[in-house]
Amino acid sequence: MKRRNFFKAAAAASVVPVSLNGMNLNAMGFESVLGNIGKRASEGKVLVLIQLNGGNDGLNTVVPIDQYANLTKARSNVIINETDLLKLNGYNKTTLHPKMTGLQTMFNNGKVNIVQSVGYPDPNFSHFRSTDIWMSASDSNTIETTGWMGRYLDDRFENFPKDYPNSTMPDPLAIQIGAMVSLAFMGPSTSMGMAITDPTAFYNIIDNSTGTAPATPYGDELSYIRLLAQQTNKYADVIKKAASSGSNKSTKYPTSGGRGNGLSEQLKIVAKLISGGLKTPVYMVSLGGFDTHAEQVDSSSHKDGSHATLLENLSTAIDAFQDDLKLLGVSDRVVGMTFSEFGRRVQSNASGGTDHGAAAPLIVFGDAVQPGIIGNNPSIPSTTTVEDNVPMQFDFRQVYASVLKDWFELSENEVSSLLGGKDYNTLPIFKNSLSSLEEFADYMTQIRMKPIYPNPAKDFIIVDFETDGGGELALNVYDPIGNMVQTVFHRTFSVGEYQQQVDLRGLKPGNYIVQLQSKVKSTTQFVQKI
Repeated sequence: MKRRNFFKAAAAASVVPVSLNGMNLNAMGFESVLGNIGKRASEGKVLVLIQLNGGNDGLNTVVPIDQYANLTKARSNVIINETDLLKLNGYNKTTLHPKMTGLQTMFNNGKVNIVQSVGYPDPNFSHFRSTDIWMSASDSNTIETTGWMGRYLDDRFENFPKDYPNSTMPDPLAIQIGAMVSLAFMGPSTSMGMAITDPTAFYNIIDNSTGTAPATPYGDELSYIRLLAQQTNKYADVIKKAASSGSNKSTKYPTSGGRGNGLSEQLKIVAKLISGGLKTPVYMVSLGGFDTHAEQVDSSSHKDGSHATLLENLSTAIDAFQDDLKLLGVSDRVVGMTFSEFGRRVQSNASGGTDHGAAAPLIVFGDAVQPGIIGNNPSIPSTTTVEDNVPMQFDFRQVYASVLKDWFELSENEVSSLLGGKDYNTLPIFKNSLSSLEEFADYMTQIRMKPIYPNPAKDFIIVDFETDGGGELALNVYDPIGNMVQTVFHRTFSVGEYQQQVDLRGLKPGNYIVQLQSKVKSTTQFVQKI
């Protein structure tokens, strides 16, 4: 077996046996889900990924108030009272869950960017497979065994872990806080955890020795595994040193135990390690429990319940973390991003919950973000079925491309290489991605669709649309699950207003999603075929 191939299979995640405040930390190496940001790590920028395990209900997180009447019809047993929803400065059609007061304050203070309806084409509703898709940045029908940032390390640090840590990069390439690196994080074929526990291994670390191994191919790989073990345990020392040097200054972290507070504890450790001088550019933390098929809300008060508790703890943790970073003087070089493997269906179920869905909002926060909301509120049909989903406006890989290009300052060629050789249009998530607030406003109004008619329709519909910027446009029709069923056109338009007839005769009765898309924006509407 070639060393590179062996490494990909065997060293997907190197686990450091370190515990801080009762919480385990995993230092993840070269071909991990995340990997390093490479040559720009020395610039000190940090990305913190917050995984919401289980599939977050985006419609009860970022609530489209202009769709409230149709939402009430679709999910009367989980809908939150309109008067309880939290308002956002400058956005009278979009609100937050009433338990997200911390994120509301951050948004109103210009520290939050919300990207609407993030997903991917032809969505998969399996927790494990969809998580793998997000982690690997693959298409839904492609199995990829490397992470979206780990692929960059494959080219940049080919000899890792040999001669690492070193003076240039003395610290872990990425840190996940948790008991272990899960199979879902590593993809369908890469899972490897290491912990140095026995005395022989301890003294080998001190002596910088891998021990004696037979002079066979098996012996070569055994020596390589021992080298990895030594390298990850050296990281344990630098983690402990950073933890002892670092501190926390925010008083907003919850002081009592209880469900969900673990996320605050995780982010508290991340802040401590960053302030302690650790050069690690990528961290991952997580909050579980979002698979809310039943009893998502309290039957007597829909603003309370299991989902409300999760969102409250998410909001509180992020608010405390951002406050800590500011007090520690490092908030200018840290951004955070939430993500979940999918959203939930438009229609609630009979158990007071919501089932696996497609797109959902994604939150990016920090000093460096362009404050505001990217995208339109999801369109909700007046009559829904159990299959209806929130249609995707933005591919999650557009968010990844934006992070890589506008935060970590990679070139377009580097970004394309990381994302499977494809070019994904970036979004104005970061302040340096657009030259002005006016340009941000222009971005949001480049394409528009008037109400589609007739709706309901039997054979044909008429789509009236306009473009302020012109350029390449596509008009597609999707089924309620999110699969594309028709491409009406994909061509270049000049600035102006247009009308397009769409033939529905080949489709069975039901709700369909009509999406108009430019290179930088999409807008959607539901149409009922009778």
